[in-house]
Amino acid sequence: MSLFGIGSSRNQKTFGPKKGAPSGSKGAELEKHIHETLGSGNLREVVRLPPGEDLNEWLAVNTVDFFNQVNILYGTLTEFCTPTTCPTMNAGPRYEYRWADGVAIKRPIEVSAPKYVDYLMDWVEKQLDDESIFPQKLGAPFPANFQDIVKTVLKRLFRVYAHIYHSHFKKIVSLKEEAHLNTCFKHFVLFTWEFQLIDKGELAPLYELVESILQALDHLNCCLSFHSLVCFSCRMIQGILVSVHCFVCVFEQMLIVFWRFIFSFEVFKDFCAVAVQNC
Repeated sequence: MSLFGIGSSRNQKTFGPKKGAPSGSKGAELEKHIHETLGSGNLREVVRLPPGEDLNEWLAVNTVDFFNQVNILYGTLTEFCTPTTCPTMNAGPRYEYRWADGVAIKRPIEVSAPKYVDYLMDWVEKQLDDESIFPQKLGAPFPANFQDIVKTVLKRLFRVYAHIYHSHFKKIVSLKEEAHLNTCFKHFVLFTWEFQLIDKGELAPLYELVESILQALDHLNCCLSFHSLVCFSCRMIQGILVSVHCFVCVFEQMLIVFWRFIFSFEVFKDFCAVAVQNC
């Protein structure tokens, strides 16, 4: 098993079990961080690079996580997404995807949607299983083109989301899986946007949905900025009030000392007057 939990190759006719990182590894620690922050419901925090962590390790663990999510989501649709119902891999009437991996299939070919997803998932898993790309040993270096490979993986996984939303969303709703689909896709969009991993042109088939997710993020950022400004202002006012209070306390002490001095001076003066009279 590799550092990022990639196991044996998947069956082309079925979808394999979810892959996880081995216990005790850096991959397992980062995977745990993902699921702990996912539990908080704040996807904005989920996608951020944890302080002190390596960017490539973070990209690697999340890539495996996204592969698992898409794998499971599409796996629920395999009996509905068939060569008959989906003879081409598309995302609506304007976008069609053809398969080529540059090795076994060098020129793009037109295939059915399930065949395209089979090719895609097999290709992704080969990348994840390749220890020269996804190192198996802790501390082993990532290749120089690692981030380019991650971009290609995520770009192709996006196409599965695009096909699901355009061709099978009604079925997703009937299976009561739309909330899970939307959460997974929102997580995917926020992560790829955070690290600029997918070109805007590739997002065109789901442009309106992506825009709504990003606008919601902008609104949240504005709210958080306003909240931060209010908190800063409150702290400033609190600091001023504390300073004023301290000044009043000091001034009060100075008055006490002053009146004690005046009182002592008057007593001394009276004493001197009495002494003179006695003389």
